[in-house]
Amino acid sequence: MRPEIQLEKIFPVYKVEYDCILSKRGDVTIAFEAELPEIFTLSDQEYESFHHTLIKAIKVLPANSIFHKQDWFVAKRFEAQFEDKVLSFLSHSSERFFNERPFLNHKCYIMLTQMPADGRTSNSLTSSLLKNSLSPEQTTNPQRLQEFLDSVGQFERILQDSGFAKLKRLKGEQLTGGKFKAGIFEQYCFLQPPDSIPIIKDISFKEGISIGNDYCKLFTLADVEDLPGLCGSRINYDRYSTDKTKFSVGFSSPLGQLLPCNHIFNQYIFIQDVHKTVKQLESKRLRLQSLAAYSRENAISRDATNDFLNETIASQRLPVKAHFNVLVWSDNKKELKDIKTMVSSAFAQMDATAKHETDGAPQIFWAGLPGNEADFPMNDTFDTFAEQASCFLNLESNYRSSISPVGIRLGDRITGLPVNVDISDEPVKKGICTNRNKFILGPSGSGKSFFTNHMVRSYYEQGTHIVLVDVGHSYKGLCDLVKGYYFTYDESNPIRFNPFYISPGDALDTEKKESIKTLLLALWKKDDETFHRSEYVALSIALQTYYKFLETHPKIFPCFNTFYEFLRDVFVRVLKEDKVKEKDFDIENFLYVLRPYYQGGEFDYLLNATENLDLLKERFIVFELDNIKDHPILFPVVTIIVMEVFISKMRKLKGVRKMILIEEAWKAIAKEGMAEYIKYLFKTVRKFYGEAIVVTQEIEDIISSPVVKQAIINNSDCKILLDQSKYQNKFEQIQQLLGLTDKEKALVLSINKSNDQRRKYKEVFISLGGVQSKVYATEVSLEEYLAYTTEESEKMKVQEYARRFGGDLRKGITALANDIRLGKAA
Repeated sequence: MRPEIQLEKIFPVYKVEYDCILSKRGDVTIAFEAELPEIFTLSDQEYESFHHTLIKAIKVLPANSIFHKQDWFVAKRFEAQFEDKVLSFLSHSSERFFNERPFLNHKCYIMLTQMPADGRTSNSLTSSLLKNSLSPEQTTNPQRLQEFLDSVGQFERILQDSGFAKLKRLKGEQLTGGKFKAGIFEQYCFLQPPDSIPIIKDISFKEGISIGNDYCKLFTLADVEDLPGLCGSRINYDRYSTDKTKFSVGFSSPLGQLLPCNHIFNQYIFIQDVHKTVKQLESKRLRLQSLAAYSRENAISRDATNDFLNETIASQRLPVKAHFNVLVWSDNKKELKDIKTMVSSAFAQMDATAKHETDGAPQIFWAGLPGNEADFPMNDTFDTFAEQASCFLNLESNYRSSISPVGIRLGDRITGLPVNVDISDEPVKKGICTNRNKFILGPSGSGKSFFTNHMVRSYYEQGTHIVLVDVGHSYKGLCDLVKGYYFTYDESNPIRFNPFYISPGDALDTEKKESIKTLLLALWKKDDETFHRSEYVALSIALQTYYKFLETHPKIFPCFNTFYEFLRDVFVRVLKEDKVKEKDFDIENFLYVLRPYYQGGEFDYLLNATENLDLLKERFIVFELDNIKDHPILFPVVTIIVMEVFISKMRKLKGVRKMILIEEAWKAIAKEGMAEYIKYLFKTVRKFYGEAIVVTQEIEDIISSPVVKQAIINNSDCKILLDQSKYQNKFEQIQQLLGLTDKEKALVLSINKSNDQRRKYKEVFISLGGVQSKVYATEVSLEEYLAYTTEESEKMKVQEYARRFGGDLRKGITALANDIRLGKAA
């Protein structure tokens, strides 16, 4: 039995100099950390393009060099941030809910190695792991080193320019490590996650591989017989595919993000001297030719070698040697049996066969140490071309969280890992979108209102002024929770406004006058009636005179009642003095038609509110129009006031984000001649740091409304779709109307196709300018769910619990959530 030896005696790395790793064999290695595309975000064409980019990059590397890609997938738990910021009630509950959520963290390293000029390689018997001492075989030639550095520079530039990957050169302590941070050598030797504190562990090869308390198994893909018959840049992911669409993932994704255990996926491509390789293969072919008569296997091998040589020369292919392995580990030895099954299944998805490496495992493991790639046992590699070898490279990473201070908390599709998603500012800054407007499409029951509640709450907590126009009481709970203004109509408490009120410190500007005039004309004239220029001018003069009158009579409260009395008692005399003719402005007709809105009239409550007056500074306002959406008088008036409120915010609140969200009410608004308002909003709001959002549930609504087709969709760079499975047979119509690509179609139709039944969530598709498209999980805490719910029975339960605490909704939700968790809630 081989005695225990000190690691430093056989450690193959000589030193790190000029940010290069020098081995005791005389090899030079340059290491990068790579940022790969997020999983489930690439199309078929993008996979193919990324694959060609990798081939191009590998081909610029010189002969006798090694491309080693090492993907780390380490189980971690989400760490909640309770202290970093002042958290709201719902944000705090979200942090608690996601705290300790397990996920698979991904880090990718690329090591490029230049071997000595003789290109001497190792095998299982000459591995440095088996030697007691090492010494450099030759000194590094400065000219060859510079040539290698130039090639590495080209390699880096090709990948960076593709836009698929970002490379960051590892330097200094990132390589060597420090007192409080493990370098890449310590990470690999002791299976420590990146960015962890270094801990020395024992490494044993007595019974397989064990490192400290972790038990490891190594699975290799090193024999031609174990390889799949066909390979490519991508494969179909059946869980998200439909009859109409094929959902793509990277060819080797089953060994990457989709393998749910601690593992390292090592990918090696050895670039050798082409002429030397061809010469060796010609010799092999001749040997097999002479032996072909003795064995059918020899004849088959001869033909295969001959075909390989023909393709090398005829198609100018780059022959390489390749090896791929997966190192898995667990601190629970019993888990290894299940992990072995998972790995075998992952290889089977690629139509490959995993070999559980035992005898050669130590040497292969040792060669995976960054900087020791040249010590790889070449008897564990297979001959192939760069094109085929590149198919086995992992192309994807996990979802990344935006560092933007604004955004929505959503989850990734695999584990629900919470990520911050900025769908407003970041896309505009990057030039992906030209506006912040959003169009949301989701049929009933798809979680549309739930998602919009979550989005609106996130924006509100980040300082946004929000105006909501709703027709189904979807936002009542959230509005009550944030103590916003909730305007609704019922017989006992009809909806009230006061468009004549001007806040202290504010002034009557042109915009305010125009909105009041529009309102008065809407009350006076029917849709089919036209107004004269003289009537418009008379109203302007009336308003101007009224507000001057208020200045000299400070005790008079501005409202429709006092305006009406002013017209009747004061302005009539002004018209007579100015000799204004009845045909130019019929004041009697005006007063008669508007009499129902004056004190004692049928609608005297509508324009004479004495509370909820300062809407400009109120940050959360909901206009619930369900009971009046078909009312011929109330609805047009209310919609004008709603638009006036938001436009006032839009123009007066400088440097503050504004959002108007119009739910199904947009259909009624468009019918009432308000289409021009909607068009104006969607085209102009971006100039005032605002965003307009329209929500709808039926595709027929989009088709039938020219307002939506032209003004809204064309001016909404962010498109949000929920479950469209009921429309999958006619989705081409939706795709064409919204301008979605085939990749986006596949993403949309994959929504909720394979949700984790252990978690309660629904998925949502978000497209930013047609450039970035992704599906996220909308998963929230129980407290958030109770605040957002639109189920009548659940809303009543929330209100019942709130009443127990004197109407305090926050305490009510907390108590109800606790009872639900304990199983006490009926």
